[in-house]
Amino acid sequence: MEPATYAVDPQPTGAPWRLWNEVGAEAAARQGVFAPVYSVCFGARNRIVIAPGDSRSMTLIPDKCEGYCRGVDGRAGPNLACERCERAVATRLDDCGMWQTVWLEPNAVVRRPSGLAAGPPPDWDDLERTEHRVPPIELDGSWSRRWEAAVGVALAHLVAVTEDRPVNLPAGPLAGLLGHAVGRYLAGGPGARSLDLAGPGIQLPRPRPDVLLVPRHPLTGASWRQPGHEGAVVPLDSGVWAYLAHPGETSPMPATGGLPEGVLRDDYPLPLRPWRPLTPHHRAFEDTLVRLPAVRAPRLGRYRDAYSRPVSPTSAG
Repeated sequence: MEPATYAVDPQPTGAPWRLWNEVGAEAAARQGVFAPVYSVCFGARNRIVIAPGDSRSMTLIPDKCEGYCRGVDGRAGPNLACERCERAVATRLDDCGMWQTVWLEPNAVVRRPSGLAAGPPPDWDDLERTEHRVPPIELDGSWSRRWEAAVGVALAHLVAVTEDRPVNLPAGPLAGLLGHAVGRYLAGGPGARSLDLAGPGIQLPRPRPDVLLVPRHPLTGASWRQPGHEGAVVPLDSGVWAYLAHPGETSPMPATGGLPEGVLRDDYPLPLRPWRPLTPHHRAFEDTLVRLPAVRAPRLGRYRDAYSRPVSPTSAG
């Protein structure tokens, strides 16, 4: 989360968790889970997530600070208490492999105006701003964690809308960045569906692709749709989509003419190169896929078998 921002998750999050074998398919579906998993979340809905640096007047609860490595993972439920009343009000997460976040309990906090003037809400126009784009490569040559998660989520939607059919990407940056990831989950072949970018500020290719890769709204999270178009769309993180659609200047050469022979420019940074192909975050892919009702389609049986968590208590390591 960016400083001074928050988000609300309408899905259940956090403890308690119950085994799939105990709750059954109908109860799991009411919790928004449509394929077998090891355990189903029965935590509160509408939890509010903020950046840890934005939290105030809270203290850790010592006997609820379990974690796997050198942090806390929230396995015991809320681990932050109000300094005044000592009531458990939030959960801090900062263990290895986790986004550093604070999740506020919806029934324990009250929203009050700060008195400060709010900036304009983000809209589709913000996607063309340079600062909205999320570069795919970190300074150490690794892939952006946000890209790995965003692509994992998008691929789950792609699997659902294509029902495990092959997918072909157009030649160019989209195939260069996402080709390995898409091929990992949906191989190309005869009868493949076509996929291409669509969204604000770019013209739809002709002929129109079977599936459109579109941005999520930066505020509401709703998928962009062209007026009058009811075809299949796959939503993508707006910052990742913005980089694909509007990458900005990428060439160290002048637009016209050329550099004198023997002259090298030292004022243009070389583009970062990843040290491995992009691999989507498996947990993001799996958790998204099991929450899509389309996963119950007969053609997706292979994916239900391959990507569902074990449903037997004895199979948990």
